[in-house]
Amino acid sequence: MNAEILRRIRIERYIFGIVMAFVMVFVAEVSGESEIIFPEICALIIGAWVSEQQPWATNKRRIFILMTLASLFGIIVVRYFHIPLILQVCTCFCFTGFILTLFKTNFVPIISACILPVYLRTESWIYPISVSAMALIIIFAQWLMEKYHLRPVNNFVPCNFDIKYQIKKWSKLLIIFGLIALIPFQTHQIYFLAPPLIVMFTELSNTKSPARAKPLYIIGIMTFASFIGCSIRLIFNIYLNIPLFVCTLMACIVLFVAIDKLKIYFPPAGAILLIPMILDKNLLITFPIEVFFGAIILCSCALLMFKEEN
Repeated sequence: MNAEILRRIRIERYIFGIVMAFVMVFVAEVSGESEIIFPEICALIIGAWVSEQQPWATNKRRIFILMTLASLFGIIVVRYFHIPLILQVCTCFCFTGFILTLFKTNFVPIISACILPVYLRTESWIYPISVSAMALIIIFAQWLMEKYHLRPVNNFVPCNFDIKYQIKKWSKLLIIFGLIALIPFQTHQIYFLAPPLIVMFTELSNTKSPARAKPLYIIGIMTFASFIGCSIRLIFNIYLNIPLFVCTLMACIVLFVAIDKLKIYFPPAGAILLIPMILDKNLLITFPIEVFFGAIILCSCALLMFKEEN
């Protein structure tokens, strides 16, 4: 294929992604069910649709099963685990590490799917139903794109996990995360550790991750995405009373243009972009600042603490 055709195909994939996010928020606003808004959907769009090669070693069946299990477990923790918030989050973190190892995949977006309802105190079963439905849409559309040559076919090769190493790695991740989380959770500033940042931390702990080579770019794109999401929501939704689905459309366009120019297809940036669409308006001013410092701390810890692959 020549460059012009490849560019047209890439633009089509961006358009599909923007429409998906737009429809999700539109349905949520019209129905009055805010639980339908699932920020990680934008991360899946970047990884499964936009990028040339899917960044995770997973297949379509695993995407659906793992997203469903993670979102269900998050709701169960909120409803039935009457323990401190930090322990609820750590429980979700352990559970996602367990099922990722069990299914032999590095599909880390499920961490955010599991932890987000804990942060938002979501108890509605609508959340896992919505997550499952959107996961189905993502994988069906990916299949169509592959069938009609709009993106390369994703060939799944299970991760060759060493169980002892995985136990050691996830234990280390949990301890480091728990120590970092003590102050933010004690002071009720939990968005210093927003769920997409936890996904970023886990991804960067993988010494084979290409993202480790560009830590400053990763911090920059995460901060930029959070700033764009907050700015557009504040200006257009809060002050000008423009519908949230229009704001989502605008935010996705800005981010997709940025990642296309920079060629940094880092899925957690998509999730952090949409977090402001479900935050309390009083948190929007400080959220990008929290993301910036949280990204620096988590990125530094991941790079410094995880250096060797056994």
